[in-house]
Amino acid sequence: MMPETSNVRKRPFRWHILVFLGPAAFVYTVIMILPLAETLRLSFFQVDSVTRVVTFVGLENYNQLFFNVYWVGPFTKALWNNFLFFVIHMLVQNPIGVLIAALLSMFHLPGKKLYRTAIFMPTLLSFVIVGFVWKLMLSPLWGVSKGMLSSVGLGSWFMPFLGREESALITLALISVWQFVGIPMMLIYAALLSIPEEVIEAAECDGVTGLAQFFKIKLILILPTIGIISILTFVGNFNAFDLVYTTQGPLAGPNFSTDLLGTLLYRTFYGQQTQPGDPNMGATIATMMFFIILVGVAIYLFFIQRRLTRYEM
Repeated sequence: MMPETSNVRKRPFRWHILVFLGPAAFVYTVIMILPLAETLRLSFFQVDSVTRVVTFVGLENYNQLFFNVYWVGPFTKALWNNFLFFVIHMLVQNPIGVLIAALLSMFHLPGKKLYRTAIFMPTLLSFVIVGFVWKLMLSPLWGVSKGMLSSVGLGSWFMPFLGREESALITLALISVWQFVGIPMMLIYAALLSIPEEVIEAAECDGVTGLAQFFKIKLILILPTIGIISILTFVGNFNAFDLVYTTQGPLAGPNFSTDLLGTLLYRTFYGQQTQPGDPNMGATIATMMFFIILVGVAIYLFFIQRRLTRYEM
């Protein structure tokens, strides 16, 4: 009796997957993975300023960052400013984006495409352009903000918004909100358009229309999209640097009141004025930024996204 041969053939290896993924993986490794590994490596070393001898010091740089008075003050202040910067975006930018997207999806406004384009357009502008234009507009000497406030009876509200410690960071956060509010608007708008018509028709048959329909039906269905926008906002704001640098300079004035982790990293790594840079401490700050973002993303993925996914299913 002949042994029974298997009709199952061995699946050939799909070489085309490597062909297509290989270049992307190579570029990602060179641009992202290797610099990250080098940053982690630098944070465990110190260089003698006289002999230029590189010495492995383990966690000494982190000990200096957390317990040395010279470092802990600026780091704590920059971390708090980053947190405040993020909270303003969460409480202002994302709700406004949701509101605009809801209005554009609920009402048949004439020129709807023009409104979407105009709101999204600042997102495409360079940080240098945005920072320079807003700095000119808010200037007490030649800016137009004082005249605009006076024209609507609010001239007494004018102040040097970027020149006062108590208002500079909030002003920069609101400028950033103006620039990037188009991103949550477009994402929420796309999520609202993807809601099945059957769900909307069923809600209308039950008498749920208008704002009640949005809050009871649509808002629940777009919660996963709002969660993604929130984590993107978190990552983007804890990497913020460009806007502060272009408007307030590397010293993040006035009196470091707009200092973020990104500007602190820049000054530490490259130096400032007559103070030389310290790449090893700069790498230490960059590593802490990475772990802060990593922890925030992990909390979202393992605690929030799972609940949203179960609720959606």
